[in-house]
Amino acid sequence: MRIPALAVPLPALAVPLFVSLSLSLPAAADTWQHVLDDARGQTVYWHAWAGDTRVNDYLDWVKRQVRDEHGVELVHVKIDDTGAAVSRVLAERSAGNHDDGSVDLIWLNGENFAAMKANDLLYGPFAETLPNFALTFPEHNPEVVTDFTLPTEGYESPWGKAQITFYYDAEEFDEAPPRSMAEILAWAEANPGRFTYPRIPDFLGSTFLKQALIVLADDTKALYEPVAQSDFETVTAPLWDYLDALHPHLWRSGRQFAASGPEMRRLMADGELALAFTFNPAEPAAAVADFELPESTRSYVLEGGTLGNVHFVAIPFNSPRRSGAMVVANFLLSPEAQAHKQDISVWGDPTVLDVTRLDDETRALFAQERDNPALLAPEALAETLPEPHPSWMTALQDAWQSRYVGR
Repeated sequence: MRIPALAVPLPALAVPLFVSLSLSLPAAADTWQHVLDDARGQTVYWHAWAGDTRVNDYLDWVKRQVRDEHGVELVHVKIDDTGAAVSRVLAERSAGNHDDGSVDLIWLNGENFAAMKANDLLYGPFAETLPNFALTFPEHNPEVVTDFTLPTEGYESPWGKAQITFYYDAEEFDEAPPRSMAEILAWAEANPGRFTYPRIPDFLGSTFLKQALIVLADDTKALYEPVAQSDFETVTAPLWDYLDALHPHLWRSGRQFAASGPEMRRLMADGELALAFTFNPAEPAAAVADFELPESTRSYVLEGGTLGNVHFVAIPFNSPRRSGAMVVANFLLSPEAQAHKQDISVWGDPTVLDVTRLDDETRALFAQERDNPALLAPEALAETLPEPHPSWMTALQDAWQSRYVGR
């Protein structure tokens, strides 16, 4: 799912970081067992989004597993804005705190990763030292080592995937649901008030803007370079024209937006919306299984594909409990944790492991029943649109706020 992480503009820091990040990693002669031994008894503070009950329940399960298996106490520091954790790390560095930070692990990607890496706020590279990282087979799956076009270079460890997936109540539709951005506009005009997207700067709402821009823009090459190198007004003009036409036909006439993906799901459950979308392809099926959405719910992706990415965890440069953080990151990549997370009765978040390359016994852990009509087959998600450069997200959020807030 991604991740609902919001960017924090970080100033260029003139004061150098007097820590050699590469030298702070375990020496080559050390073994993973040394990391495990050092981690035992540590308390790891993981700053992670807490906006969904399923996510929180899964992290509670992770807590129990790493405590029982590795003697690591994991504290989920619940946040609704990843930028708050980034700001804390920045404040600690500005105060000269280079070795006793309060943040040990962050769930992040995109613009927050770019900002932290550019300002030397990350510990690493560490991902390739995790034994379970090899199960992602990065040589065949570059998405696990690329974050919004930027190479992660070992400063992030992947732990889940996300892709925009639309869902609808089949009983509300006499024909097929809209399969393109143009068809969504036409459907909204014919069915006013039955569709919306989350208010910007919510991560899912911002992702909707990027999906629309990729489809509508005349120059998509510009989206994969820093936004400062493009003519922003020209590139984004089709997006604003589209939203200007769409907003009057949205839920509450576009004067109010859902706060988040979970709220959009609740509006679907209440019958206020007939069409919605998520960044977790299994979320609609999980909601049907939990009786949160009607059995008539169906999922699909747009023709030509939808935006997708991988979400990661990272360790701040000044974490004093790096071994514990690495043990947690490695556990998150274990087949046990990945299969449990992918189970729609738990969360439904897709795995980052290359299941096709695992042995038969391990691959069997990921088998799912396909009797839930809202659950998409894996091949339906094969066409994924890559994320633009992270600078585009902040620019789009700012432009949206300037254009629509207060109207």
